Amino acid sequence: MASSGGEADISGFWTVRRTAAFLGRQRPRGKRAPPPLLVFTDPDRTPDPIALALRLPRGTGLVYRAFGAPGRLRTARALAAIARRRGLVFLVGAEAGLAARSGAAGLHLPERLAGMAPRLRRPGWIVTAAAHSTRAARRPGVDAFVLSAVFPSASASAGVPMGALRFAQHVRRASSPVYALGGVNDRTAARLRLTGAAGLAGVGLGSTEQGPMEKGSTDRDAAKTRGGVRT
Repeated sequence: MASSGGEADISGFWTVRRTAAFLGRQRPRGKRAPPPLLVFTDPDRTPDPIALALRLPRGTGLVYRAFGAPGRLRTARALAAIARRRGLVFLVGAEAGLAARSGAAGLHLPERLAGMAPRLRRPGWIVTAAAHSTRAARRPGVDAFVLSAVFPSASASAGVPMGALRFAQHVRRASSPVYALGGVNDRTAARLRLTGAAGLAGVGLGSTEQGPMEKGSTDRDAAKTRGGVRT
């Protein structure tokens, strides 16, 4: 079933995940990059990032974008704990200090901060950055770029979609692996299989699925998190 309203409303999560896994298997060996599927939080579309993290399957990348929210350190630490238990790769958006204090696996930078990647990087971190052009996708010190908007998206911040062909051209010219963001859903994901993409990304992917998205998602996980770290 196709999505009716962009990434956060997607009902074909597993179709997207299968395509992302295919793309991940095509990567050149030795290239450092996050998991082939990246899920971004958003204050409006994913108001409960803890609930989202508890539902994501093992091997998914989760990018927490706090946008200065009060209590973000507590939330980030809760997400980092969930990620360790459930085999997720947890990145923090924009705030290197928050990433370090919460025990995140790395940092995702908006395009305006991507030039600071070499200075912000810490040992062992994965550093990704947003990009909207080939020039932006050639910044040094970045392990992977998240390029948008590829397809028409419901996001208010999405620009004019570039389409799969132009996206593939950017991928070939980029200095690091490139993820596709913007309008990625169960109808469009397959169009990216031959573009050279390293993976797929979306805001709130899977957030409207019903029930846990992986065997082993238990009420005990939720109780541990909400009772001990965040309410």
